[in-house]
Amino acid sequence: MYMPDIELHEATTLERAAEFKARYAPNARLLAGGTDLLVDLKARRINVDHIVSLNRIDDLRGVSQTKDGLRIGALTTITQVGNSQLVRDRFSAILDATSRMAGPQIRNVATVGGNLACAVPCADLPPILTVMNASVLLWSPEGERRVPLETLIVNVRKTILRDNEVLTAVDVPTQPPRYGAAYAKFSLRDGMAIAVASVAAGLTLNKDNTICDARIVLGAVAPVPKLVESAGTLLLGQPPGEAAFRHAAEIAMKAAEPISDVRGSADFRRELVGVLTQRALKTACERARETVA
Repeated sequence: MYMPDIELHEATTLERAAEFKARYAPNARLLAGGTDLLVDLKARRINVDHIVSLNRIDDLRGVSQTKDGLRIGALTTITQVGNSQLVRDRFSAILDATSRMAGPQIRNVATVGGNLACAVPCADLPPILTVMNASVLLWSPEGERRVPLETLIVNVRKTILRDNEVLTAVDVPTQPPRYGAAYAKFSLRDGMAIAVASVAAGLTLNKDNTICDARIVLGAVAPVPKLVESAGTLLLGQPPGEAAFRHAAEIAMKAAEPISDVRGSADFRRELVGVLTQRALKTACERARETVA
């Protein structure tokens, strides 16, 4: 199998990682789990001369509680997220994505930071984390900056990361009362399958059972995870139910930008968006009601 000639650099600190990345840019990539990067190299989708491994920077691992919510280190594996009691108890919608991501072997190696920074349209974590108003921490020698996750990815395999920046963590804020979120995905088989289309939805209910906030994000049907603001706006002030969710789904279908490939036609993907949007909204609503039951 093809593998290009590459020089591997092992960074033990963020300073060294940023130094290596900047020195060899644009012909350098950061290596975390490698489940996307190594496949892309072998398939010749990318061609670089330098790989900077982050795996000896232990501070980038772990799931912890902060005063504002949840922090997940960039090198935390998908399995570790799924096993976190904090995630299970207070941010369980994330499990909708992690539990169906690839197979156990991949989840044991693949990292949260990699799933975000690789900027692959069919990635599972960006839609649900965007719906939950997550932000990412980007570190460079000049300092750390926090940006909303929805602004991180700008095109297929392209992010706003600068040549000397490293994605170190993702922060998910504590959700308000009467809030629920969900992620719905369609793939061609149950295991080891990537999304043909996916939708994440989150909503907050007023005390009178009307919707006071709603976010819908599409995955795998546009170059980037697509926040459909008009669909969320439509739901404001409405009682949750089949009619409202169907109208939101119609808007989401129109906002999708699907392609046709071996996994499905553009028309098929657009129809999936309608079905998945209603499914995600229904589950999110049920979870919102459970928080005040």
